[in-house]
Amino acid sequence: MKKGQIIEGVVERVDFPNKGIVIVEDRAVIVKNAIPGQKIRASVNKIRKGKAEGRLLEVLEPSKEELTEGFCVHFGSCGGCTYQNLPYEAQLSMKESQVKGLLDGVLEKDSYVWEGIKESPLRKGYRNKMEFSFGDEVKDGPLALGMHKRGSFHDIVTVTGCEIVHKDYGKILSCVLEYCKEANLPFYHKMAHKGFLRHLLVRRAQVTQEILIDIVTTTQQSFDFSDLVEKLKGLELEGNIVGILHTLNDSLADVVQSDETKVLYGQEYFYEEILGLKFKISPFSFFQTNSLGAQVLYETAREYVGETKDKVIFDLYSGTGTIAQMLAPVAKKVIGVEIVEEAVEAAKINAKLNQLSNCEFIAGDVLKVIDEIQDKPDFVVLDPPRDGIHPKALQKIIDFGVEQMVYISCKPTSLVRDLEVLKQQGYEVKKACCVDMFPGTVHVETVILMTRCGFEKK
Repeated sequence: MKKGQIIEGVVERVDFPNKGIVIVEDRAVIVKNAIPGQKIRASVNKIRKGKAEGRLLEVLEPSKEELTEGFCVHFGSCGGCTYQNLPYEAQLSMKESQVKGLLDGVLEKDSYVWEGIKESPLRKGYRNKMEFSFGDEVKDGPLALGMHKRGSFHDIVTVTGCEIVHKDYGKILSCVLEYCKEANLPFYHKMAHKGFLRHLLVRRAQVTQEILIDIVTTTQQSFDFSDLVEKLKGLELEGNIVGILHTLNDSLADVVQSDETKVLYGQEYFYEEILGLKFKISPFSFFQTNSLGAQVLYETAREYVGETKDKVIFDLYSGTGTIAQMLAPVAKKVIGVEIVEEAVEAAKINAKLNQLSNCEFIAGDVLKVIDEIQDKPDFVVLDPPRDGIHPKALQKIIDFGVEQMVYISCKPTSLVRDLEVLKQQGYEVKKACCVDMFPGTVHVETVILMTRCGFEKK
């Protein structure tokens, strides 16, 4: 097999997160954006250490399960979703088999209870946050606003009909795009580092239906957005706009962040509710992007934690403290540790909002902070970022010697890497399941309960 060779074959399976496996010349070739059962044509673009990767060129024959209609009009060109052409039940089955296969690769198959996959309460319109990018669909084309084109760093697809958000998003996107076109405002060119318009951030609570809109630009020119504010306020939406903001961002990286944020209308936060708790959310604070799915995830975590009376619980990588506040009413004390200071401040505000006095939130790196905490945990909840837990931090967590831990993971490949270490040091998985928070995409959450075996508690 040579680089540049054109291959044909049937996708036998898809490994997490999006690796279609095609067997050609007795070799497995990884081809992304394919689904099981498709016959495809691909171009081999990488060969290293016995592994081959290819770029999908064409679907020659569809899978028997593949849908022919009913998915988003932007599907295929937009890079946001991968599996909208699969029935939801088939998506669930594939994600479950991916995670179960990864777990069984490091655990004995019959050594734990596998509880399957829990579906998202909403299959469409489930996201409560979108970061749309300004750009053009083709070089020097008209202004576009939306998501990156599949496989492209530069090209943008205007996604007014996006199916994974509420239809209010499309109305807001169209309003902002048309206004910026009429005002002849230039977008920021990532390579030349010149231009003005960068992103449109929209957050819409699923329960309260409050909407926060943030226009993100550089400081390379000044502009009065007053007329746009009035146009947005005049839109007929199902939700309620509570704030319109203008964020200045001169970072060279293509990230949505704030050097300075100005309030153009209303307030710079909105409220969402999960499991009877109220959360105040700012433009850039972390919050699960599927509010109703988060309820399923956190109910599962609470069930796995079990009895918490008179226990001190450490919620490590706590974000805005959602899990900590969920457990606080039935625990002696909960201590959350999170490296993002803004998230910690939000967690403190939300704890007061929910009248919880036994929550403590600490800003800092888990690796460093847990050495400074005077309390010792009876139970540990882990919800790390996608890359998992730093090896030195993981060892310190193990050294607490707690009888049980719950690990919530948004990337099962990171989870199984950490599980190998935990297993070597005396922990075994008692039960596990998946929660699908992201229909149509490659992502899935995993929740596991671990028990320490054969070691005395320190």
